[in-house]
Formats: sequence, C-alpha cells, structure tokens
Amino acid sequence: MKAQLQCSEEMSAGAARLRVDVLGGTPREHVLEDMTFLNYRLADVRLEAHPTLAEPDIVWYQDGEKDVTYDGRRVTFTGDWPAGPIQKVVVALLALRMEAQGLHPFHASAVRYRGKTIMFLGGESNHGKSMAQIEACRRGALLVSTETTVVDEAGRVVVGSKEPFIKKRTEGTERADKAAPERGVEKFFGSMPTCSVYAEPSAVDLVVVPSIDGNFDPDLSAMIPFERQFQSLHSLQNYVLLNELLAPGFPMPIVDSDALRRRRAEFVARFAERPYYFVRAATPQVLLDQVEQVL
Repeated sequence: MKAQLQCSEEMSAGAARLRVDVLGGTPREHVLEDMTFLNYRLADVRLEAHPTLAEPDIVWYQDGEKDVTYDGRRVTFTGDWPAGPIQKVVVALLALRMEAQGLHPFHASAVRYRGKTIMFLGGESNHGKSMAQIEACRRGALLVSTETTVVDEAGRVVVGSKEPFIKKRTEGTERADKAAPERGVEKFFGSMPTCSVYAEPSAVDLVVVPSIDGNFDPDLSAMIPFERQFQSLHSLQNYVLLNELLAPGFPMPIVDSDALRRRRAEFVARFAERPYYFVRAATPQVLLDQVEQVL
C-alpha cells in the first residue's frame, strides 16, 4: 500500500522507543495532539526531536476501510480512527518496549513514608490505590507516583506518574462508569492535600493491595507467594490491554506472547519476595491505620 507520509514521530519512555508513521489522508503535524493520556499511563513519555528507529512500530493509513491488525512486529491501522484507540496501542507497545529495557510499569501508586517506599497495587480489583496514596500524603508522605509506578529489574522505583486522575478523555476512551475524578477526594478528604515529590530511585519496601468499601470491617492480612504474584501479574498485564475494545467490533490485537508472559512471570516471582499485605477498610483513613501497624 503506497501513500504519502504525513507524519513520522518517535516517542520514548526512558530508554524505550516507539515510532509511529501516518500516511495518506489529512496532513498532520503530530500523531497525537495531546500527550496527557500517555503521561498519565506511562509516567513520562516524550516526543524525540531526532528519530533513530529505522522502521515504524505503528503504521496508520488514514485512507481505506476501517481495520486494525498486528503481524507480530507492527500494528497497522487503516481508515478513520479517533485519537483514543491510537493512544491505547501506543501505551501497549511502548510498555512492551519498556519491558525489553528492564523497566516494568505497574498499575500502582507509591509514596515514601516513614523512611519506606510503599506501593499501593492496583491488582485484580483495583479498589483504592489512589485514595490510599492521597491519605498517605495527607499524613506527610512524599509522593512517588500516582497511576503508574515504573520499577526496574532490581525492584527499584525509577519513575512514576504524578497526576492523580485523568481529567480529559479523548474520543474512543470515554467511560461513563468512572466517577468524576475529584468526587472521591471530596467524599473522603474535603479537598486535595498538597504533597511534595520524592524523585530519587528507591527500592519498594512494602506492597499493599488495598480494598476500600464502606461496608468493610478493618482487616490486614499477609499475602502468600501465589497471591503476591497473582496480583502483581494483574497489575503488569493492565498495560497490554488484551481485555480492551479499541472500537465496537475491533478488539485490541494480541501483542503479547508466551515468551513475554513467561519472562514477566519470572520478574514477578523475584519482585514478590518482599512483604505484601491485603488491606480491607471502609475509608482511606482506616486503611492507613492498618498499614501503619506493619511499618
């Protein structure tokens, strides 16, 4: 398929790089006009001034019948697509490139509190990582990350997103099931507390899988190895998006593989050697009271 190249951009997250080419159709200055979602999901995504990759990882032919395919190396979009699905595929492929560089994006928040780095893991249920992080900051913790915590092979946090909520969703990412971002903050805290940032790389000392529900009695349980690995793999797999629809009738292409999943599970087994706790609580305040028992 021959078409005029309208735009070619390279995006990076740490040492990981991804190239996107847009061909045919409407001239474009950028692949994506807004990088908010990428930075929310992958902590720090940059547009490179000088592309280095010889071949694109994503190709978008703007003309033609709508379709999306993956050949084991490259995702190809055809037709008229909004920005949202393009963003999602960029996130998935860039997350895989990060893994190849020894960087693992967890769907998790983290704080530096009482001399320890605590990760609030968004595991299978994802009920409370943001509220737990906000409560910790309210008690004087330093902010390490919000939505995404990037960990290296040694189990150190090396970078993290800093926005607690996504406030702007582009076409193709709308979610009626998500409450207004600040509603939980208003309910539990009145207003968002200020929080200083802890920017130094630090080993994760403690992992907490929070579950906040107004009906819960307080409960703190040490997790066995299988539970630790199960919840951690859920958190990492969140970025591969295999349960996502890009558009009605168009599922996310399967960009994962058995070999990648095995390597991911091996990393999880090493990472999950540290202490993990599952904490149930009615409010973030009660949850942090429980966490403080093991600090």
